[in-house]
Amino acid sequence: MTRRDSIFALSSGAPPAGIGVIRVSGPQTRPALLALAGRVPPARQASLALLRDPQDAMPLDRALILWLPGPATVTGEDMVELHCHGGRAVIAAVEAALGAMPGLRRAEPGEFTRRAFDHGRMDLNAVEGLSDLLAAETQSQRRAALLMVEGHFSRRIDQWRRALLDLSAMAEAALDFSDEDDVPDAAIEARIGDGIAALAADVGALLDAPSAERLRDGVRVVLAGPPNAGKSTLLNALVGREAAIVSDIAGTTRDRIEVPAAIDGVAFLFTDTAGLREETGDAIEAIGIDRARAALDAADIILWLGEPDALPRADAILVAAQSDRVADDRPGLSLSARTGEGMAALVALLQQRARALLPGEGDYALHRRQRDLVGQLLDHLHAARAARDLLVTAEELRLGRSVVDSLTGQAGTEDMLDRLFSGFCIGK
Repeated sequence: MTRRDSIFALSSGAPPAGIGVIRVSGPQTRPALLALAGRVPPARQASLALLRDPQDAMPLDRALILWLPGPATVTGEDMVELHCHGGRAVIAAVEAALGAMPGLRRAEPGEFTRRAFDHGRMDLNAVEGLSDLLAAETQSQRRAALLMVEGHFSRRIDQWRRALLDLSAMAEAALDFSDEDDVPDAAIEARIGDGIAALAADVGALLDAPSAERLRDGVRVVLAGPPNAGKSTLLNALVGREAAIVSDIAGTTRDRIEVPAAIDGVAFLFTDTAGLREETGDAIEAIGIDRARAALDAADIILWLGEPDALPRADAILVAAQSDRVADDRPGLSLSARTGEGMAALVALLQQRARALLPGEGDYALHRRQRDLVGQLLDHLHAARAARDLLVTAEELRLGRSVVDSLTGQAGTEDMLDRLFSGFCIGK
């Protein structure tokens, strides 16, 4: 198997469907189109053609064909799109005819996108954004992923690269020509320091932005409190289904119950936990309590259904649950999951808190890989500014440029790239 092979795959939904789009990419694309359709239409113009099996000239389908010569294609190679009827037999017949041609094989998961990356049509950040876009289930996920695909973060990285190159050039000039009259070495070091400070401020601001993991997996909302406080009933009301067992028996919830839900376009991960109490004679319940405390440590938002003086965190939302059964003079947000009283106010508060934790309109979010590398770049900038020796400053700036190359994928391990692309579906 080589990346010089030509590849094909169904890129539309699984048949049966109204239309099935089969994409072909690589050096054998034009000969394959000639073999199937008997002609190559004008570039980038849809044309109706009768597709025939090259083996026996039997008709396969009447389809729209598109000839897309490289390098101005999504993969950077010659491409063809066959817009066939979307029946299973039609798709299978056309794919079988393609697979029988020399130099053509079925694409592996993510191989079209990998070729776009290899040919410089996409950088690594756009690839990760495309992966998020394909997996997006909420509007906020879609918007942030699309910004990454369209290169907003990559353009910012390019600005960092240019700034690093300018700073490195000034550092080299100060080192190599400090004795020359036309290089003001006293002033240039101050300019380098100011430039590094400005760049570090821009890089550092991005680290304060919301993470893509929170956007993808959902804002973690943990329901906690003592046994029989109404946590499971509230969870079921929030997610709109019977996800947790509800019982008057204390200790019914023994383990964490995690339920994803989307509310008004925002992804949440609600976690019901075991009732918290200091002592229990049940070993299984004790394990559940330990896991509940671990969930509280990882929570983005805590709904506390216990006493006010036992709030696990200062920003926890105090909920006076079961207002239909208990007096309403308790502090906190009064609600009843059974009657619906106060639920709208709770959902509105969750939305307000969640939107403060997620990218705003027009913002993108960084994955852990990206955040780690941005953090490394910031460390190199701080070291460059703190250095008293200009040689050290120049070296830290060079290391910073190397980190920028890793951010875009110009420098990276093959194993990491293989893992990333293997997560795509076939035909993408």
